[in-house]
Amino acid sequence: MRIDIITLFPEMCETVMGESIIGRARKKGTIDVECHQLRDYAFDKHKRVDDTTYGGGMGMLLMAEPIALCFEDICKKTESRPHLIYMSPQGETLTQKKLVELSQYENICILCGHYEGVDERVLDEYVDEQISIGDYVLTGGELPALVLADSLSRLAPGVLSDDECFEEESHYNGLLEYPQYTKPAVWRDRAVPDVLLSGHHANVEKWRREQMIIRTADKRPDMIEKADLTDKEKKFLEEYLKSKNEIMTDNENLSSL
Repeated sequence: MRIDIITLFPEMCETVMGESIIGRARKKGTIDVECHQLRDYAFDKHKRVDDTTYGGGMGMLLMAEPIALCFEDICKKTESRPHLIYMSPQGETLTQKKLVELSQYENICILCGHYEGVDERVLDEYVDEQISIGDYVLTGGELPALVLADSLSRLAPGVLSDDECFEEESHYNGLLEYPQYTKPAVWRDRAVPDVLLSGHHANVEKWRREQMIIRTADKRPDMIEKADLTDKEKKFLEEYLKSKNEIMTDNENLSSL
């Protein structure tokens, strides 16, 4: 997988993408991440890539031509047309399902916006889709781009040591991750669940799956509604929610006394 990032702050992106798991994968050649300075495609000696907006209004806008030149240069270098994504609050919210879809592309290019955004014409001409990481405003598109690049890189073959490393993680299979513990077995009077010390792998897997269902139901009920559960797991969830509601009702009755 190759990821190209068009940005005004390539050093910032290089710093983040050069560390930890992603940094090691880049050194091994498992993934290729290239950060491109948009100002290198400016026209004047001041390296300006922004200008005022037609129609008035506050703020500046990134011009279309430098972005187009940069993207066209990337296409020449890769000898193909990358799937171009613009990080924008107007885009589809990033999810694990979306990441799995994007991981099928061999080459992704991410455009980082700044100021008031970019000229609409470059979006119409080159951008394949817009993606948001949430309903809030950031200074620029670098942080969203890095979130996308990092989470996407983890899905590339060979980046993680074992496929289970991401297949067991929160959101990958539509459920939140189960609780995890390390040594000591008892910490400040809090003990690790006995099942995890039993050595019985089938029971451990059953407990973990049930905990994933419980956690998702408690913390992300919107996700549990869409989760792919077996009939047995649906029954377990139904019984858990019934028991939870009974406990809440009992507590409310006690508090009213």
